[in-house]
Amino acid sequence: MRILNISAQKPDSTGSGVYLAEMVRCELSAGHAAAVVAGVDAADAPLLPNGARAYYVRFNTPELPFDVCGMSDVMPYAATRYRDLTPIMARQFCDAFAKRIARAAADFVPDAVICHHLYLACAVARETLPNVPMAAVCHSTDLRQMRSHGLERDRIISAVRRLDIIFALHEEQKREIVERYDVDPAKVTVVGTGYNAQEFSPGASRTSAERDALRMLYVGKIGYKKGVESLIASLGLLAKRPNVPHVETCLVGGHSDASEYERIVHLVEACPLPVMLAGKLAQGDLVEAYRASDVFVLPSFFEGLPLVLIEAMACGCRVVATDLPGVRPWLEAHIPDAPIEFVQPPRMEGVDEPDRCDLPAFEMRLADAIERALRAGRPAQPFDVSALSWEALTARAVRAMSEIVARNAG
Repeated sequence: MRILNISAQKPDSTGSGVYLAEMVRCELSAGHAAAVVAGVDAADAPLLPNGARAYYVRFNTPELPFDVCGMSDVMPYAATRYRDLTPIMARQFCDAFAKRIARAAADFVPDAVICHHLYLACAVARETLPNVPMAAVCHSTDLRQMRSHGLERDRIISAVRRLDIIFALHEEQKREIVERYDVDPAKVTVVGTGYNAQEFSPGASRTSAERDALRMLYVGKIGYKKGVESLIASLGLLAKRPNVPHVETCLVGGHSDASEYERIVHLVEACPLPVMLAGKLAQGDLVEAYRASDVFVLPSFFEGLPLVLIEAMACGCRVVATDLPGVRPWLEAHIPDAPIEFVQPPRMEGVDEPDRCDLPAFEMRLADAIERALRAGRPAQPFDVSALSWEALTARAVRAMSEIVARNAG
């Protein structure tokens, strides 16, 4: 097939950007033709898989004189919050995407379209190409936007209802999609997430027994809502406990809030256990960071279906993660007996805003889980997550789309 992939965000940043890029890579490797419409900054030169045709919507230009819109309110690059779009900015956004999508359709002539996020660019795509078979992948941040404010709400809901199929990350998310957009449950298919099986594997890094200290890794945005401050607090609690294995922690990822990051830097400097802020890493260096670690930790207060958990297990890490809606059931269904310690999250006051009064108890639970994982060490055998590869995910999605294309053609 000829598949047009659409995202309002940068295709080489954030989890949904990786999701899009990996799906495009797998579409091409399976023999399909692939094109991408994506939002980028004026000077960006995104890295797309070889063979993909690009139709970029460029921000910070006369056509769109503001930063790329971010599905999260805090992005790892300069971004405009959807809630801050004025009516004029929203119209500029929609006009620019409609123009680029129409151009891509005329030039590339897609058999099918896969949008990323059930949100504004998806609505524009459905309106612009009403007769082309169209799917959309939900990444949870779209649901969060719909819960948080009313930008173009009716327009988005109307367009989402007219999609041919919706791909959800897990069953809990499917239930929310059906409720939030009032769509037929039969239109929503759970496909999950994937990982790069060629890159992420245990490798031949030294075992923990060959090192002076155990190593723990975090990968994600360096920010409060990702639980980074609570993670550092939990390390302070661990340092006070007798006979706890000594651990060195590495925090990998970018940031966008300078004052928040400065606060985290001060917390890192004051932490009694060694913590390193590594910034963003190229994929090869990230793989080595996973392989060199014994425990991976994700203390986030909000996630869809975090790819980093799968990558970490593929590289041989034991995992500690917040027990967020939908994540545990999906993992238990697809990789039972996975080496994961789930931590009960704090009470929440909003979608991703924890009740600060409940954080000390959460940080104690997090410290307990990290201690258990450290004492257990790496899994005795590399954990097989190959069934969750991007190739397998893309094959499921493309098979569903091809059935719709064939049905429409008939």
